Parts: sequence; C-alpha cells; structure tokens
Amino acid sequence: MSERILIVDDDTDALEVYRTRLAHAGYDVEVADSAEKALARVSAFDPGLVVTDVRMSGMSGLDLLCRLREGTTGMEVVVMTGHEDMETAVTAMKAGAFDFLVKPVDPKTLLALAERCFRERALVGEGDGGPLEEEEDLEGAGGRRGLVGKDPAMIEIYKTIGILSRNRATVLVRGETGTGKEVIARAIHDHSLHAEDPFIAVNCTALTDTLLESELFGHVKGAFTGAAGARRGYFELAGTGTIFLDEIGDTSPEFQTKLLRVLQERRFYPVGGEAPRITEARVIAATHQPMEDLVVDGEFREDLYFRLKVVEIRVPPLRERPGDIELIAEALLGRIRRETHRDVRRISDEAMARLRGYEWPGNVRELENALMRAAILARGTIIGPDHLVLGTEAVHGEDFTLASAVSRHVHRALERSRGDEDAAASLLDITSEELRDILAGEEEEEEEEE
Repeated sequence: MSERILIVDDDTDALEVYRTRLAHAGYDVEVADSAEKALARVSAFDPGLVVTDVRMSGMSGLDLLCRLREGTTGMEVVVMTGHEDMETAVTAMKAGAFDFLVKPVDPKTLLALAERCFRERALVGEGDGGPLEEEEDLEGAGGRRGLVGKDPAMIEIYKTIGILSRNRATVLVRGETGTGKEVIARAIHDHSLHAEDPFIAVNCTALTDTLLESELFGHVKGAFTGAAGARRGYFELAGTGTIFLDEIGDTSPEFQTKLLRVLQERRFYPVGGEAPRITEARVIAATHQPMEDLVVDGEFREDLYFRLKVVEIRVPPLRERPGDIELIAEALLGRIRRETHRDVRRISDEAMARLRGYEWPGNVRELENALMRAAILARGTIIGPDHLVLGTEAVHGEDFTLASAVSRHVHRALERSRGDEDAAASLLDITSEELRDILAGEEEEEEEEE
C-alpha cells in the first residue's frame, strides 16, 4: 500500500515547507506547482494521498479533485484553501475529498492528517475509492443560503454538509434560538441529489398535535371537524425532497410515536385513514432543547432520539465565534439594503466595535434585526454606533420589533412636519407614496385588532 504523497500548490515556498516536514516523517513526497503537472505525475508516482490548493493558475484544485476521483482508485485527496467559504468546503467534500483545510496550514496539522489518512486506509484496505455512483453538477446544486463564517466550528459544518449531500441520512441540528438551524437544513437540501424536490419546513411548536399530524401525514374526508375533503400531507408532497421539523424537542409523546414509525418503516397513515402510504422524504430535525435531559425525564422517546441523530450538527452560538461577527454583519447588510431600499453601504468602525463587544443572546437573528433597524433609522449611507439598539439599551416592556421601530420613527417625522405627509416623507428620505403605504398598513392592523 502506497504511502506516497503528492502536494500541489503554486506557492513554491509552501511546497518546500510541506515537502520537508512530510519527508522528514518518512513519507515519499513529490510536489507540483500546477494541477496540470500533478495529473501528469499521478500515474507514474501512484500517490496514496494528494494534497492540493484550490486557487491556482490554470486548472483549479477542485477540478483536479474531480479528475482524480473520476479516473483513479484507492487515492485520497485533501483540499487546502485560503478562502474559507461554505461553497468551496461543501463542493470539496461533496466531490469526495478526504478533508478540507484552511490556509495557512500548520505543517504539524498536515502531518497529523496524513497519518490519519494512511491509518484509515490500512484499516479498510484500498477499498473502492473510485468515482461517485452518480454524476452530479457540483456548481448547480443550490445557491448560497446565508451561511457565513470562517470559525473552525463553521468549517466543520460546511464539510459535514458536503458529506451529507451524497447520502440520505437523517440529521439532527442542535443550537440556540437564532443560530441558523433552518439555514443549515436548507443548505443540506440544496446541495443534495434531490435539490429539485421540495424543501418543506414545519415549526412543530406552532401547531396542535392534530394539526401537526394533518400537515405532515394528511387526512381523509371527515377525519375531524372541518375536514371537508381529503388532503395530502407534506410527507407525501415532498416526494424525495426534505422535511425540516423545527423544534422537534417540543412535540408530544403521541406525535413522537407516529414519527418514529415513519423513520423506521418509511410509511405513515393519514389522520382518519386505514391504508398506509409510503414516503421517501429525508427528515432533518432541529431543536434548542437539551435532548438528553428530555430523554432522562421521559419527555422524549429515546429510540426516536437515536433515530433522528444519525448525523448530529451542533451550531455554535454567535458569542463563541466573535471573529465571524464582522463577516456576518457585512453579508446581512447587503441583503438588508436590497429589502429596505436604503442605500446603507457600510458599518462604521465604532459601530462594528459595538457589534463585536455584544454577547448576542439572540444570535444571528438578533444581529439581523439590529442591523435592519439601524439601516432604516440611518439618514446617510453609514450605520453609526448611535443607530444601534442592543440588549439592555431597550426599555423593559417596550415593543422593540422592527415594525414598531419603523412606526415610531415615522410618527416622529409626522410630528416634526406638523402632519404634512410630503414634508415627513422628505425627512424620512422616502417617497410620499411609500409613507402612505406604511400608514395604510398601520390602519389595516388596527382594524384587524378591533
């Protein structure tokens, strides 16, 4: 079994550092400064491990990975990149990379990875490391869904998403409220072989047991009061797509029993129905609850818990990855600019310092709301520290929803302009028509409340 390593990078200094360290550890090492040269050396050198950079002149490292996986067997590929974005990590793992490293790569880390690679190869033999069973368009498997960050914990999540894209395993996503659990579920679906089928998200806490079962399993005519006709449920409508069950930890034991049957037997009964129906949908569940405690307390079925966590993804809270706050804020700002039609271009250094210094108990969702509010209230193109309202700065008991903040600001402008809507619109830097739409929306809400 070959313990030869081929390293591919157009940074010749890095090549020499990696070559020296791995050769000193006893590996037979060759280097190439381009993917094209690496392909020319593969047949003669027969490496057991190829380590490649992603961005190089000519063929990229991802293209090299795909070529190697198509044409050879028994060879592992590790991808390195200085650009720690989700798409690169997911694409690499999806194409069959052994691992994904973010530059700068410590030679000790590379050595440890090589040792693990060859140790695992020794355990399983040469195996069947050939091409993927199904060809897939790596570039067309779904777009970005808002996952941003370069924290090591996020890189591991990106890698897991890539691995999950090649199978149908059930997934349990765990994390605090607002950390982006649904975003991760959507990314898994969007990069899967069934991305063209529906992704259906269900908030388990928003529905009673009967309605939740009806939504998921469907019902027959007359199954309950109001069931005037038969209705297909999400498990049937999803086809081979994905059912995302948010806050699964808050469901009742009765519902848990029925969901367990679906996962075990891949079949279900519509509410009031006697004939079973089959489902091929993938299940991804999410919770902020301490599931182990719920199991011990008898509030969640242990067998269902283990059925759900075939693969478990733990999403770190924002306070544990402060280095990502600026990246996330900048990404959110672009979307907020499009949604609010406010030409807010950047966040001042002072405002960014405030964002980095805050604990974010509401995580990414709270950060998005804070930036949305600030973008609406900012008069110019820059969000300053005075535009941010964070945590205890909010008055206890006051409504600090985005709609409430907009309403208060609009009415302050009307007061200052003494009720002149055109003048108020000018103060708010919006058109008179936009102002009237806001006021009309408030009137509709008041009428509904009455």
